Amino acid sequence: MSDTRQFSLLGKRRFLPFFGTQFLGAFNDNVYKNCLMLMVVFAGASVLPASADTMVNLAAGLFILPFFLFSGTAGQIADKYEKSEIIRKIKLVEIAIMAVAAFAILTQSFTAMLVLLFLMGTQSAFFGPVKYALLPQALKDEELVGGNALVEMGTFVAILAGTIGAGFLIEFPDANQWIAGSVIVFSILGYLCSRGIPKMPSTAPDLKLDWNPVTQTLRTLRYAKADKATFQSILAISWFWALGAAYLTQLPNFASDVLSGGPQVVTLMLAVFTIGIALGSLICERLSGNIIEIGIVPLGSLGLSIFAIDLFFAITPVTAPLMSAGEFLSHPSNIRVLFDLAMIGFSGGIFIVPLYALIQQRAKPEQRAQIIAANNVLNSLFMVGSAAAGIVMLGVLDLSIPTFFLTLAVVNLAVVAYVYSQVPEFVLRFVIWMLSHTMYRVTHKHLENIPQEGAAVLVCNHVSYVDALLIGGAVKRPVRFVMDKTIYSFPVLNRFFKLSKTIPICPEHKDPETFHQAFEKISEELRAGHLVCIFPEGKLSKDGRLGEFKKGIEKILENDPVPVVPMALKGLWGSVFSHKDGQALTTRPRRFWSKVECIAEPPVPAQNSNASLLEKKVSDMLAY
Repeated sequence: MSDTRQFSLLGKRRFLPFFGTQFLGAFNDNVYKNCLMLMVVFAGASVLPASADTMVNLAAGLFILPFFLFSGTAGQIADKYEKSEIIRKIKLVEIAIMAVAAFAILTQSFTAMLVLLFLMGTQSAFFGPVKYALLPQALKDEELVGGNALVEMGTFVAILAGTIGAGFLIEFPDANQWIAGSVIVFSILGYLCSRGIPKMPSTAPDLKLDWNPVTQTLRTLRYAKADKATFQSILAISWFWALGAAYLTQLPNFASDVLSGGPQVVTLMLAVFTIGIALGSLICERLSGNIIEIGIVPLGSLGLSIFAIDLFFAITPVTAPLMSAGEFLSHPSNIRVLFDLAMIGFSGGIFIVPLYALIQQRAKPEQRAQIIAANNVLNSLFMVGSAAAGIVMLGVLDLSIPTFFLTLAVVNLAVVAYVYSQVPEFVLRFVIWMLSHTMYRVTHKHLENIPQEGAAVLVCNHVSYVDALLIGGAVKRPVRFVMDKTIYSFPVLNRFFKLSKTIPICPEHKDPETFHQAFEKISEELRAGHLVCIFPEGKLSKDGRLGEFKKGIEKILENDPVPVVPMALKGLWGSVFSHKDGQALTTRPRRFWSKVECIAEPPVPAQNSNASLLEKKVSDMLAY
């Protein structure tokens, strides 16, 4: 799906009404929340039930609290019932809440407005799981990244528009009437959009609802932890939200206290940061090549730290009267500050979109909304932790805001290093993505022949040291590769191979123990339902031609009679990683941007498979 086709989703009924509903909901939330904050700040102390600072912090907490309390229940409901009807009911509830909120605004009942903010957070908590669980049902696999990108872009643009809109509304004559009317109008528009969402069938109609928020929240967290990659993705997304909350919370003080920027500068910084996230989200579809490519996630995570570190060095503190946006832009160093903020946001968009898509793809359909609910719970928990960290670092430890931002950049490197050490698939895919965007142009043919679930053995010709990387990048499922023990034991790479669950092997006459352990491990992985890839030639080709297939494949199938998928790699002979004209990695590269094909044949049943038959199938693929 090209960029044009990505935006073409906005013209499709299966996506546009949902997108409009989501956009208007996020916009209305932020109009109401920010108008309430501004009214509290500018209200006289006599009309407030507590101090302005207490009210602001209470408001922030009341909006987040429902995500802890009700996300688990919301996930159950989204899995059990038809999704478009759930969304319409949520939007009707929003209209009712906003109608009461409008009355509270007109009467300046701040206590009532806080209660209603809690109710707005509640309806948002119920909307979150159904929102992301709906996308895999509404979109094709190749549209999932593009659809998530549009949703993230729309969400952050709506947040920005709602924040700026609240600032405009509060300055209108008769502001209370304008605010009250706006929140009702936009809630009605959101409901009208929801009327166009097509039906999305229940994925778990027999699910029994657990109305205990504590036990259900714990259950959703267990579901999320069942798949390591999914849970680490949730933690990574939550970390991003913690980072984003930290930056956005400090922007007003950063602009005014450090850079002497006035309200216009705060708005400008918020706009630049948010637009950066939106653009980063949109570029994901192009970078990922129409698939869920988690290989670009490390690219985003590195950007979050690199540009935050540069931001620290770009800052030139100013002591002067507060500047307008025009005056602020007249200082060259401030352009660099804005660029770094934009690129932090841009990197964040690249970071989170593939992770959302991965969660949606990996989750079992009957548990998808509940796992997304677990994501919402952890997102909220991390944002609360972010606020607490800001209080400690800026208040107790008395760090400056620039030093706080630098600390976030360094901590981010540690966090993402932990995530990637736990799920090496991210690093593997990153290496593959870099290879395929520097040295190789890889095309895939008939990879749909590889089973989407269940055990199977992949057999392929062996031309270069990057064969496994390119196969791992082409196949959507994780693959366990069988590798020569000599390469497996390389000091630096050994840690990565272990984390990737690579299986070392060597000839039986050299090391009988390793030989037999390899076949035991292969059997263990196949019985667990995984894909195992072997190179039956047993060594790299010396002349570019296919070598004789060893009998190891037959030994594997005797123990575990699973389907065998013949594969072929074409175009790698002559690369620096092959043995052409000398030992691999000892010759100068002859060319870059090589065209490589990765081809798969239909699975061959175990009872029909043998080394000579599989060798012929791979040979035939290489001949065409």
